Amino acid sequence: MDDIKGIMSVLPHRPPFLLIDRIEEVIPGEKVVAVKNVTMNEPFFVGHFPQEPVVPGVLIVEAMAQAGAYAVLKMEEYKGKTAYFGGIDKAKFRQKVVPGDTLRLEVEIIKLKKIAGIGKGTAYVNGKKVCEAEITFMIG
Repeated sequence: MDDIKGIMSVLPHRPPFLLIDRIEEVIPGEKVVAVKNVTMNEPFFVGHFPQEPVVPGVLIVEAMAQAGAYAVLKMEEYKGKTAYFGGIDKAKFRQKVVPGDTLRLEVEIIKLKKIAGIGKGTAYVNGKKVCEAEITFMIG
């Protein structure tokens, strides 16, 4: 549905910190499905960990937050705004994510008020849940 160029027209993030490659589905203000193809070229693999590259869990949560931000910022009233982290709750990591994996990021916006909200994110690799978290955000 939207590639990196389209994503960058909505989000302020830029490589190397843009952590989603493609939007597969979006219902603005409600839900989004995004994809991140994990390659050995990710800059964080230089130090995490050189002998056993693993995607840092906090970056999986960040990728979910970026996907959720895309869903909110696609709403007409939030175009041109920025979504900021407000908190992370109930985060669980269930398995390693490594080079060659494709992360499927599903985020449902479960609460949205004028300037803040909560998204419930789940990340999958090959249909298996690898991470989940509730993400609080502010819009400014």
